[in-house]
Amino acid sequence: MSSSLRIVLGDQLSRDLSALDGLDPARDVVLMAEVADEATYVPHHRQKIAFILSAMRHFAAELRAEGITVDYVRLDDPQNTGSFTGEVKRTAARHKPARIIVTEPGEWRVLQAMRGWEGETGLSVDIREDTRFFASRRRFARWAADRRSYRMEFFYREMRRETGILLTPDGEPEGGHWNYDAENRKPLPIGYTLPKRQRFAPDATTREVLDLVARRFPDNFGDLEPFGWAVTRADALAALEDFLAHSLPRFGDYQDAMKRQAPFLHHGLIAPYLNIGLLGPREVCAAAEAEYREGRAPLNAVEGFIRQILGWREYVRGLYWHRMPDYAESNALDAHRPLPWFYWSGETRMNCLSEVIGQTRQHAYSHHIQRLMVTGNFALLAGIDPKQVEEWYLAVYADAFEWVELPNTHGMALFADGGIMASKPYAASGAYIDRMSDFCGSCAYKVKQKSGHEACPFNYLYWAFLIRNERVLKGNPRLAMPYRTLAKWPAERLSAITREAESFLNSLDAS
Repeated sequence: MSSSLRIVLGDQLSRDLSALDGLDPARDVVLMAEVADEATYVPHHRQKIAFILSAMRHFAAELRAEGITVDYVRLDDPQNTGSFTGEVKRTAARHKPARIIVTEPGEWRVLQAMRGWEGETGLSVDIREDTRFFASRRRFARWAADRRSYRMEFFYREMRRETGILLTPDGEPEGGHWNYDAENRKPLPIGYTLPKRQRFAPDATTREVLDLVARRFPDNFGDLEPFGWAVTRADALAALEDFLAHSLPRFGDYQDAMKRQAPFLHHGLIAPYLNIGLLGPREVCAAAEAEYREGRAPLNAVEGFIRQILGWREYVRGLYWHRMPDYAESNALDAHRPLPWFYWSGETRMNCLSEVIGQTRQHAYSHHIQRLMVTGNFALLAGIDPKQVEEWYLAVYADAFEWVELPNTHGMALFADGGIMASKPYAASGAYIDRMSDFCGSCAYKVKQKSGHEACPFNYLYWAFLIRNERVLKGNPRLAMPYRTLAKWPAERLSAITREAESFLNSLDAS
C-alpha cells in the first residue's frame, strides 16, 4: 500500500477526525503546522493564539504516543513558509506521499486554498466530510432549499426528531414543549452566590507557547495571563464535568443574566473546546441529557443548553456554508460608521460596554447575551460597518472561527442580512441592560433618563436607529409597537433624538 499525507488543522484536534480514518502508522504521516497566516489574518486575542497552539502541540504528542508519525511545524521554525499551502508543499516534498487526505475546513477561504493543493503538489487530494457535526452541509442544504428565511427553531425541531434527544418514547418533546426559553430570562438575585469555575494551570508546553506568543504578538489585543483554558481532551472533559455538576442546574434560569466582575456565571465555557475538537457535540449533548434523565438538572436548563449546540451551533454552520461567499457582503441597514476605538481599549463611560470589553480582554470570553445585547446591540444601534464588527468578534474570542462567528454577528447581532436569520433586529434601549444586569448602577450615565448629557446613550440611540431605518424596518410586524409610538411623536422630537444621537456618535469618531 502507498502512503498518505494526512493534514490536521488547528481546529480539528479530534481523534475521530475523518482525515485520520484508516490511518496506517507504518506508512502514513500526519502534518500539523502553526502558520503565520492563520495567526495574523485578524489581530487575534493573545490567549486565543496561545490556546490553539498549545492544544495543537498536546494533540500532536498524543498522536505520537500512539506510534503515529507527526511532522509538526512550529510557528518559530525558520523554514516555516507561513501558509497552509506552503507547508503542505514542503511536507509533500519531504515525505513523497501518494496522496493527501484532509477533512473539510470550517472556513470558506481555507477551502479555496485546499482546492488548489492538487495543482500545487501534483498529488490527488481527498477532502473528506467533517463528520463531527450532527448535520452535514448537504443535510442543511436540503432543509434550507427554497426557503426565503431560515428560522433556527424549525431546524432545531428537525434535529431533535432525527437524533431523539430530549424526546419521549412516543417521539414527543420532553415536557410537552420544544423550547423553554421563556423560563430562561431571570436576572441574578441580589446576593446570589455563583459557583467557582474550574480553570487549568499552564503546564510546561503551555508555558512555552505563552512565552512565544508574548514575544511574537506583544501588541495584540488581550491579556495573556492568567491563562486557564484546558488544552487537552482530558482537561476539556474535566471542564465539562465541572459544568454539569455545578452550573447546569441553574444555567437555564440565569443564562441571560449579566454581572460586574463575573464573566462566567453558569455558562458552559466549553465552546472553545467544541470548536477546536477537544470535545464533540454528540457526547456533550448526551451528557447534558443524562443529567436531566437522572434528575440532577431541570428540563429548562438542559433544553436551553442543548439548543445552543444541537440548534444554534449546527444551524449557523449550515447557514454559513449554504449562503457563502455572498452572505458576508450584505449590508441591509447600510451601516458604515467605523468601529469605535473603545472596542479595543475598553475606555468608555458606558459601564456595560467597559465591563464586557474588560472581561473579554482578560479572558478572551464573554457570554452570548453580552455579545448580543451589549457589544452587538451598540454596534447595531450605532450603525457600525458589519465587516469591522465581524473582524472584532473574530479576533477577540477564544471560540471564534468564521463559520460560527460570521452568521451570529452578521445576521443575529447586526441584522446585516436583512432578516435571513433573525425575524427582527435585536435592538434594545438601556432598560434591557438594566433589567438583566447590575451594570447600570455604577455607570456615569443614568439609565432612566431619556435625553440630555446624563442620559444613557442606548436610550436615544435606540429611537434614532428606528428613525434612521424606518424605510427598511417599518413593515416588520415585530416592530409594529415601537413604530406606532414613533408615529405619535411630533417632528421636533424626532429631530431632537436624531441630533442627540448623531452628536454622541460623532464624539466617538473624534476621540
